[in-house]
Parts: sequence; structure tokens; C-alpha cells
Amino acid sequence: MTPVKWVFSFLKKYRVKMILGLVMTTGIAMLTIVSPYISGVIVDEVIGAGNKGILPVMVGCLIGMTVLKGILRFSSLIMFEISSQGVLYGMRDTVYKKLLQEDFAFYNKNRTGDLMSRQTGDMEAIRHFIAYVIYAVYENILLLGFALFMVFTVNVKLALCMLVVLPFTALTTYSQSKRVRPAFQRIRQQFSSLNTFVQENISGNRVVKAFAREDFEIEKFNKENDGYRDAELSASASWKKFIPVFEFLSNILTVVLMLYGGYMVIQEEITLGDMVKVNGYLWMLTMPLRMAGWWINDIHRFTTSAEKIYATYSQEPEIKKPWKSVERKHFDGDVEFRHVSYHAEDADIITDINFKVKKGQTVGIIGTTGAGKSTVMNLLCRFYDTSEGEVLVDGVNVKDLNLYDLRDNIGMAMQDVFLFSDTIEGNIAYGRPNCSFEEVKKAAKMADANLFIQNMPEGYDTIVGERGVGLSGGQKQRISLARALLKDPAILILDDTTSAVDMETESYIQRQLKNIEKDCTIFIIAYRISSIKDADLILVMDGGRVIEQGTHEELVAAGGYYATAFRHQYGSLGEVE
Repeated sequence: MTPVKWVFSFLKKYRVKMILGLVMTTGIAMLTIVSPYISGVIVDEVIGAGNKGILPVMVGCLIGMTVLKGILRFSSLIMFEISSQGVLYGMRDTVYKKLLQEDFAFYNKNRTGDLMSRQTGDMEAIRHFIAYVIYAVYENILLLGFALFMVFTVNVKLALCMLVVLPFTALTTYSQSKRVRPAFQRIRQQFSSLNTFVQENISGNRVVKAFAREDFEIEKFNKENDGYRDAELSASASWKKFIPVFEFLSNILTVVLMLYGGYMVIQEEITLGDMVKVNGYLWMLTMPLRMAGWWINDIHRFTTSAEKIYATYSQEPEIKKPWKSVERKHFDGDVEFRHVSYHAEDADIITDINFKVKKGQTVGIIGTTGAGKSTVMNLLCRFYDTSEGEVLVDGVNVKDLNLYDLRDNIGMAMQDVFLFSDTIEGNIAYGRPNCSFEEVKKAAKMADANLFIQNMPEGYDTIVGERGVGLSGGQKQRISLARALLKDPAILILDDTTSAVDMETESYIQRQLKNIEKDCTIFIIAYRISSIKDADLILVMDGGRVIEQGTHEELVAAGGYYATAFRHQYGSLGEVE
């Protein structure tokens, strides 16, 4: 399916309104050609022949047609506007749902600003095309055809003289169309780039201020802004060469009418009333010629935007729900990695990972930065698919499980804490929006968040800023942990969740986690030995491999990486209980 056909598929639901709008537009065009005809009759019959008896009838017809045209115009615009807004709503909804289905790899490749521009500027270009361009082009084509026909009924030779201009107009339109298409593609690319830059800088404004880099960012913005301006000016330069040509060709028709038409009146080949008729049809001939260049621009804006949106929409996620998935609403929490490897962009991220965990056990994962700790958990959640080996939950390969069921049974407090612009209660209850307030408060207590939440101005109804602005790192981590705990998952993943809290708070959270161990398999990714020392199994990772695994006592006795890290953090083997 082509991008344009895809866009028009959203119009099917509104085809009755569109057809009705086009029918009314046809009526408007037909009524438009009557007014010049009546004007010519008035000149010949009333002014020329002195037949004043028909004047009231003629004037009444003009008034009636004007009123009818106004009603049809208003009604047709309503039809096109309803259709355009409906298409915009349906398309935006469809694209947004598809964006939610995309996997991590998609968002790694596409910038947020680009995706936002698809949902804003590009969508608006499509709405404008449906609401205005379709009926405007259709109406003016009708006016051009009807006007030529009526001129032929007045005098064939005069009509042929005016018809000579049309091939030149068609040639100019074709030339402009070829030149402006690349220009509009560049405009959309520059708009996306500018949108991305602004989005990133607004999100990262605290970093900009912390490093006093306002002037540097303003300079970068000016470059992006200049690029967008230059793209627009370049497009203008492409079509400004053609607009004067369209104006010249349209004015030629006036010259033809005044000179040749006036000569024919003098020679009595046509009447003065016929001259008035043709003069009335003249604007119907010149308007399409004047506007052809602008409509070509609008059409190319539409096709370019449609291509951009469809290119984003048509990207299929690599992570898909299996054709015949294993349906399971609740998992026990047994997890096994069998010779799991993951490669991305010709790089080995993790290699030959093997371990097995039973329901209710706690697994600690420690290692150097970039060792692949978070990747292991991403494979468990099936945010990525393994390149080799199998990840099993309750003995079933995650690739065979219903994707929604799998993730619904996993609670995850991510390394990069994200809080929505909502109340604290809403953020905690995100995974279970229908839960009671008591359940929210219980989860907050387990995460040691209840006290600081109650001390806030509005308590649990306090609105947090975008991404949790206004909260400390430790507060955000505890709200994120409460959100994961409230989900009551079969598998709980804590990715460096307590790095920003003090040791006393961490100890409290660990005691709370022990109360849920029998019902939940827990994975803890951490850099502090204190966070994982009581785990049933500790995995030590380096360079994408598990280099050591065992309990705290076993790993300390082994004298490897874990024992060295333990000594560095605590000085001696006896300082932590």
C-alpha cells in the first residue's frame, strides 16, 4: 500500500460526507456560472432592449442563488471539516497505538522529536489537504470547465483564443511540481531536526543550567533554526519563479478579452451582453491559473507528510506476539537462562549466560559498568530477543509466551526512573489503576516512601513534575519501587533501585523484600555488596559474561572479583553482617 492510499483508507468512514461535500461543491460551481449569464441578459434585454419587466425576476434569481450558494458553501465546509478532523483523529490514534507496540530497538533508532513532528506538523498538513485542498482544487477545476463551456456557447473563436493559454499553464505546473517536491522533503526533515533539538534541550534544561551552557545551546539552536528557515526559503525560491508566470498567464486572458472581445463587439460578432458574460466567466478562468502553483505546494506538503508518517507507521517491531502463544495469567516465577547470548549491531553484548532460579529465590547481579547486567533483565522481559539460547519462565520459552501476560507478571523498578506528570498516588498505582488507596499506601510503606509523601503539601495527591521534577533521586527511586511492589508480580526486578538512598533506608527496604520472597522471585542489580549479600544466588558479570556465581560466602571464599569488590567497599571481610 502506498502512503497516499493508506491515508485515504481513513477516509472510507467519511466517504458519504466527502461525497456529499463534493456534490454541494458541484452545485456551487453550477450556480456560479449562472450569475454572469444573468448579468449578460440584463445588459442586452433590460439596458439594450428596454425590457424592464424581466428585471425583478433577474434580480430575484441573483439574490436567491447568492443565498443558496451561501448555504451550500457553509454546509460543504462543515462536511469537509468533520471529515478532516475524523481522519486526523483516527490516524493519530492508529499511529499512537502502533508506537506503543514498537520495541526498544525502534526507539533506539528514532528520535523523540522526529516522532513528535509526525503527530503534529505532518498530521496537520494532511488535515489541511482534506479540509481545504481537495474541495478547492475540485471546485476550481469545475469552474474552469464550466466557464470554458459557457464561453464556447457565446463565441467559439473567442473561446479558442482563451484556450491557447491552458497548455502553457499545464507545462508550468508540471515544471514546478518536479522542482518543489525535494524542497518539501527537506523542509520536513529540518522541521523534525529542529523539533528534536528543542525537545531534548527542554528535557535537559537542568543540565544546561548546571554547566552554564545557555549561550552554547542558543548558538546550536540558531543553527537548527537557520537550517529550517533556509529550507523554507529554498522552497520559496523554487516556486517564486513560477508564481509570476501563473499571474502573467492569467492576466493574458484579460488582455485577450479586452482586445479581441472588444473588437468582436465593435464588429457586432457578439453583443455587449455577451462581452459582460465572458467578463464574468473570466475570474473563473484566471483563479485556477493563479492558484495552481499554491495548490501544487499544498499537494506536495501532503504527500511528503504522508510518506513520513507511513514510513514510521510501517516499521514492524522485531519483538512480536507469537502466532500461537502460551496463555497464562499467573506465573510461579521459575526462571532459567540456557546458553543465552545477545548481539546488537555486530557487537557481543552478553555471551553464554547460564543460571537457574526457583520460585521465591532472590538473585543478585553485580559487575562492572557495561557488563550486560540490565541486558540480562531486558531479555527476561523480552524487550529484546536472544540471539542464541533460551530464556525460560516456568519452563516455557519467553518467545512462546503471550507478551502481555509475561510483562504483566513482572514488576520492574528501572535504573532510569521515569515518573509521569501526575499525582504521587497515580504514579504508584500506574500498574494497577483500580487498586485501593490502602494498597497504594502499603506499597509506599514497603518502599519507605510513605513518610516523605505525607510530609508533602498535598500528600499522595501532590502533582510531580515531568519525569519527577521536584523530587530527589532517592524519593523517585522509592516511588518507582512502590510502583513495582504494588503490582504484586511473580518476578520483581530492581535495577540499581537503592543507589540514591542511605544505608538505613536500604536496610529497611531489604527487610520488607524478605517478607515477599516466598511469593516472588526477585532480581537485584546493584553496585553495593550490601544490596545483594543475602541473595540465594549472586551472579558476577564482566564483559558480557558471568565470571562467578554462588552465594555471598562462596564468592568471598573464592577470592575472585566479588571478594576484591567486597574488600574495596568494606575494608575487611568482617565489617558487614
